[in-house]
Amino acid sequence: MASFRTQLPIQKGQISINYSSRLLGVGSCFAENIGRRMQTLKWQIAINPFGILYNPISISKGLERLLKQQFYTESELFFHQELWHSFDHHSVFSHPSKTHGLQQINERFQESGILLKQMDRLIITLGTAYVFVNKTNGQVVGNCHKVSSSQFDRRRLSVAEVEHSLGEIIPLLKKALPALEVILTVSPVRHIRDGLVENQRSKACLLLAVESLVEQFSYVHYFPAYELMIDDLRDYRFFEADLIHPNELAIDYIWEHFLETYVSFGDRPLMGEVQKIVQATAHRPFHPSTEQHQRFVKSQLFKIQQLEDKHPFLNFELEKRKLRAQIDPNSINVT
Repeated sequence: MASFRTQLPIQKGQISINYSSRLLGVGSCFAENIGRRMQTLKWQIAINPFGILYNPISISKGLERLLKQQFYTESELFFHQELWHSFDHHSVFSHPSKTHGLQQINERFQESGILLKQMDRLIITLGTAYVFVNKTNGQVVGNCHKVSSSQFDRRRLSVAEVEHSLGEIIPLLKKALPALEVILTVSPVRHIRDGLVENQRSKACLLLAVESLVEQFSYVHYFPAYELMIDDLRDYRFFEADLIHPNELAIDYIWEHFLETYVSFGDRPLMGEVQKIVQATAHRPFHPSTEQHQRFVKSQLFKIQQLEDKHPFLNFELEKRKLRAQIDPNSINVT
């Protein structure tokens, strides 16, 4: 039978990721999708301490600031449309209160900074080579926050500029963290507001820069998320209704390729045990006080305790709180 699809073969990665790895994921919303799956499986990962960032200069700037532990100050926030914003951060950090907004920015920054000191795996997902440059100070912004476009110059970075921005910060991180391995990937999310032709040129710019970085640094690796979506799946049924973002089925497919590439089979059984507990805890009981459900709750807490004793790096605090809240004191003797 004739084949009606081209498949991208899985190539085992030169590095591995396991439960002892300390990971940081930064970049576009695709980084969020993969990172959330890792978090659900209780991997030790921090995701986007600045929120979603798309361009390589903003990503590099954020990583450099994290490395130097330069906290944010009030002078770096600005007021627009009833909210305080940071040009370095996604709008999820915007807040009506300047004090509270700065506090949540620096709390997230501190949490990620602590992990960065122990990090041995960095995943960077690049979204676009287009940037907005603030006319006031000549700085590339991570997010315009709906400020008038007249205040920015918009342009596409060259391959050399992308390569330079990442090629400066990556060696600095490696020097500070000798065990560090970096995985670069280009987001399959299509930036069609740039235009279809322009989006492809932007992605091409990113891909060529990434190729050069992989050739330069032995500790930099490439994962083909973009190619899996565009050349392997290659069908609108794998996109959301907006025809821009990969849907859940597509993300699952790319996630499986990621696991096959970097995660050893020895970690699969533990991943399966963790997933069963997470899924069981997510279940909402219709009759939580029944004897059957009370036994279920206690059995799940026992399984969690066993896993935590055996694997101290696992953190099931969220699941334990949910389960304990369902315990009926009147059924305390249920075994």
